[in-house]
This record gives sequence, structure tokens and C-alpha cells, in this order.
Amino acid sequence: MDLKMDDLKLAENTLKRDNLNLVIAKNGKLAYKTKLSGIKGLLKAIEKLDYKTNEYSAADKIVGRAAALLLIFMNVKKIYAITLSEGGKSVLEKNEIEYKYENIVSEIKNIEGKNMCPFEKLTRDIDNPEKAYLKVKSKVTNLENSSK
Repeated sequence: MDLKMDDLKLAENTLKRDNLNLVIAKNGKLAYKTKLSGIKGLLKAIEKLDYKTNEYSAADKIVGRAAALLLIFMNVKKIYAITLSEGGKSVLEKNEIEYKYENIVSEIKNIEGKNMCPFEKLTRDIDNPEKAYLKVKSKVTNLENSSK
């Protein structure tokens, strides 16, 4: 009898225990984990993981619309979020992704907490995960280049 922990539970427990921002698991093992905040951790995971031939489970502190689309892009089939936005929830439901969360919010806010997160705003009219990935990656690259 296989007693290995469910991948989603493994990711969730590791996220909380190690105070991480993103944990991705597959076949009872951790495939990726990071303390990188915001969308950058997801972009790094996409660079490192073989998402085209594997299915994953993920735990993320904050899942907005952009994060939900990127998680779907990288073939995540089960998601746990500490905080989930209504937009993220809608994307997960539309794509028939199994999910659970602790808190639901109308939208993810920016770092200052005043306005909508720029990535949530960027993807609000995008339903295609690949298109969302390309837009988000381009925006992050532009932001990084403008800060140099």
C-alpha cells in the first residue's frame, strides 16, 4: 500500500512550515520551492520545470488571476492558496482545476495595498494561459530592464 502524502497536502504543509511563497510537488516529492515574492517565483518555476510532460500540484501564498493562468500554463492540476482572488477562482473553475483556499478577496492589491496588482490588471481580459504567460513575462522583463 502506498502511504506517500498527497502532493497538494505536501505542497501546502511545506509552504506553511517553511514560510515559502510557492511550492510545487509531483509524485510525493518537492519539484520546486521558493521564497521569491510576487509573480517572479512562478516565472522561475516555469523556466526550471518540465511542465510540458508532467502534471503538478502547487501551494501558493497568493493566487490572483495572473498566477492562476501561469499555474495552468505549467500544467498544475491541483492548487492550494492562502489567499485567492475572485478572478483567480474564476480562471481555476473555467479550466476545471481542483483548488482550495483559506481567504477569498475581490482582487489582489499592489505592494502598497492601494490599487489592483498590475499583473491582475494585465490579465483581466485574458483567458488563454500561454498568452498570459507571454504578457506577464514581457512585463516583468520590461520592469527589470527599466530598473537597471
